[in-house]
Amino acid sequence: MPSAQNVKQGLKSDFEVNSGSWEDKQYAFETQAIHSGVRPDPVTGAILTPVYQCTTFVQESIEKYCEKGYSYTRSSNPTVTALEEKLNALEGGAGCTMYATGMAATTTAISTFMSAGDHAIITNCSYGGTNRAARVFFTRMGMEFTFVGMDDDELAEVKAAIKPNTKMILSETPANPTCTLTDLAALSKVAKEHKLVHICDNTFVTPLICKPLDYGVDVVLASTTKFVDGHNITVGGALIAATKEMSDSLRFTQNILGNNMSPQVAFYQLQTVKTMALRVKKQSENAMAVATFLEAHPAVDKVCYPGLASHPQKKIADKQHKGNLHGGMLWFEVKGGTAAGQKLMDTVPRPWSLCENLGAAESIITCPAVMTHANMLKEDRLKVGITDGFIRVSCGIEEVEDLIHALKGALDKL
Repeated sequence: MPSAQNVKQGLKSDFEVNSGSWEDKQYAFETQAIHSGVRPDPVTGAILTPVYQCTTFVQESIEKYCEKGYSYTRSSNPTVTALEEKLNALEGGAGCTMYATGMAATTTAISTFMSAGDHAIITNCSYGGTNRAARVFFTRMGMEFTFVGMDDDELAEVKAAIKPNTKMILSETPANPTCTLTDLAALSKVAKEHKLVHICDNTFVTPLICKPLDYGVDVVLASTTKFVDGHNITVGGALIAATKEMSDSLRFTQNILGNNMSPQVAFYQLQTVKTMALRVKKQSENAMAVATFLEAHPAVDKVCYPGLASHPQKKIADKQHKGNLHGGMLWFEVKGGTAAGQKLMDTVPRPWSLCENLGAAESIITCPAVMTHANMLKEDRLKVGITDGFIRVSCGIEEVEDLIHALKGALDKL
């Protein structure tokens, strides 16, 4: 509890005075997920960061303008700051900015590091919204993009695509929805050799499993709608930078675009992220069990999960993924092609749900060709293996035997 003197004067709580900054200590991921960025309220001692649901902040004087760090919520807000500090600690970054959606984070990153006449290299298998933003929106502003594979050991396609005006590389590992992996250290080395900014979308496995900044990545991108929220409540995005200069540049663009996260959403995600480690561990275990079951079922044609020995990039998975965890995402196709795959998606019973989103406590089946990646050109989808019968699976935290039983019933009917 804070002292009476501290409460009266609105000073730092005893926790801060006696213990120092939480981030100064090397606590485990699970502990940081609960405590990083959060301090007992200095006035009331409230254990949760309050929702500072206000537009503006009263200034003591013109001379001391923004001395406390806040003036207008579009620029910064204390509730959002707490979440930024927490995610920054979890990723091991030098600064974090939070956004209204994952796509807001993506478009801010491109807007920050790219200008008219610049060129960027993007993985040929990424979230469909990322593909569309680059291919349809930013090209109107005179930017150029090349989509290449980033899964080969030599990164030949990446190296061949670099031009004199190339400024940025955007990777995604595991890729959405194919679970294709990229050797982040090797790609970061290429980026540094050519003085390119390397941005990596780390949404699929979270910093519990992989911290891209440890492999030389410059900026980590995450849709916090997914595993950070994990409950299908909110949408949001984050960019965590390796340097303060990069983080400051991102915040400058964010302030111009006005696409920052709301304090109410930040409050929700401050609570949900506390259990992310527990959820992701359970989701990884469930995904491994489901993938193993699918691989043995006679109606299944293909299964892809980074934890399976059959994954073509298992060595990269083992190198980059910590704790023998590989996330809750996998995909499979059934014998009989598109018609059979779509029939399964239409008929699989609860606890599975047919819908978009991923990373939630609820197990979800998605048809990327119709849902998440419908905005990709069909020929581009097919090049990376996203057929109309491609089934993307996001394992939740239900009892795995119930998940397998439901899948088995639907598969047996095929």
